[in-house]
Amino acid sequence: MLNSHQSCNIGFVGLGVMGKSLALNLADHGYKVAGFDLDENKINDVLATEEKERCSSISEARIIGCSTLEEMLPKLTTPRVIVLLVPAGKPVDIVCEQLLNSGLEANDIVVDCGNSQWTDTIRRESEYRGKLKFFGTAVSGGEVGARFGPSLMPGGDADSWKYLQPMWEAVSAKVNKDGTQIISNIPGKQVTEGEPCTTYLGPNGAGHYVKMVHNGIEYADMQLICEAYHLLRSLLGYEPEEIGKIFETWNEGELNSYLVEITADILQHYDNTTGAPLVDMILDSAGQKGTGRWTSISATQMGVPAGIISESVYARALSTLTEEREKAASLLVAETELGEIDSEAVIESVRNALYCAKICAYAQGFQIMRAAQKEYNWSFNFSDIAKIWRGGCIIRASFLQKIATAFTEKPDLENLLLADYFADTLADKQKGLRQAVVLAAQSGIPTPSFFSALAYFDGYRSEILPANLLQAQRDYFGAHSYERVDAEAGQKFHTLWQEKNRPEKKL
Repeated sequence: MLNSHQSCNIGFVGLGVMGKSLALNLADHGYKVAGFDLDENKINDVLATEEKERCSSISEARIIGCSTLEEMLPKLTTPRVIVLLVPAGKPVDIVCEQLLNSGLEANDIVVDCGNSQWTDTIRRESEYRGKLKFFGTAVSGGEVGARFGPSLMPGGDADSWKYLQPMWEAVSAKVNKDGTQIISNIPGKQVTEGEPCTTYLGPNGAGHYVKMVHNGIEYADMQLICEAYHLLRSLLGYEPEEIGKIFETWNEGELNSYLVEITADILQHYDNTTGAPLVDMILDSAGQKGTGRWTSISATQMGVPAGIISESVYARALSTLTEEREKAASLLVAETELGEIDSEAVIESVRNALYCAKICAYAQGFQIMRAAQKEYNWSFNFSDIAKIWRGGCIIRASFLQKIATAFTEKPDLENLLLADYFADTLADKQKGLRQAVVLAAQSGIPTPSFFSALAYFDGYRSEILPANLLQAQRDYFGAHSYERVDAEAGQKFHTLWQEKNRPEKKL
């Protein structure tokens, strides 16, 4: 325990996996941490780990445990900074009220680092104004990321950011100028060089919103990878290990990413009990925590096309209908027509399909954020967002460097598909996406996100869509009116469709 004259730079409420990891990360960077958790075992665990990892030249404990919030607050320097890593929802409000009852003051900063919905963060920032400074910081990277360098997405009071910025930049992941992450997963050996994967994103819920979109893109990225695997396995009959080696090769090129890397590892892992590929022993029923669904809902509310992200959410939902799918498998038969298969051609098509669909998924994610900044009066720097995703987070990929460059060159870029690099790439590789979709349809292999990506690309590049007929239908049954191509924008028209009005045919 610290002596009474010693002070801590930051307090933690919640010392579970993420709280413990982030607290140890801060300690490695020279910050003193006071920690509290309702579970005394978690406090003892983090203290034991800190002592074990502490360098012999350091005599004082870098993390101290507190049995109550009242005990923790006096140990913090002012303005007091307290990080919450508790379950999202009501527990966050409960802890805030407990902190206020324990003596928290108006200038003290409470940072919600949990997976909160952005609307809750907006509400809390307003509700607690004048009582405390509520600040949101979303954390991506899982346990290892939090311990050795996460991607941090902060949003809240700009003055509070001045106090948090040095700490957040110290503990976040670091990348080289080319976008590659500098990794040192060794306790006590902090990375000090490179660009930090954090930046101030805006007021109130901006940080949590960006993290939500990050997770929506993550859903899409994962689903697309799964569909690529499914195509290779079903069309070519390859075993998981063979496909894993293909993914290893892909990871050396433009598809280089954390998700492709771990997929290659997963597919080459064997079950100790049965000796079978472990992936074959895992039930094909996917879970979700809601952030992908939130992204889809938010996009729908703002009228932004985000079909790939939505399809990835629906694919998880469909996967949970295990018993129904088992029944349907014996009753519903696909009529398929599949000709001769060229293995090398299929692999190349699927690789290009994955890259093209990935571009479309990220384009949708950035479109969502572009709409949200108008909806919530934020001002995003999309190049900076791409940069802080280059390291530490689940969707980190060399691909993000190209997104950052695109927005640096054209800050007002309406859609990633319009950037020179991505437009050229889609022109060059879209044939693979089309072939993959055709193969999937002909063989009855479900690839909803690939289908959606192609539909999005073709829809976005189409000067004319059949929505003119849709508007006529709406006007017919609901008198919703429509605009005309030969009239001023905004001028509305309505037709009495039941009154036949056919011009005479000219001879």
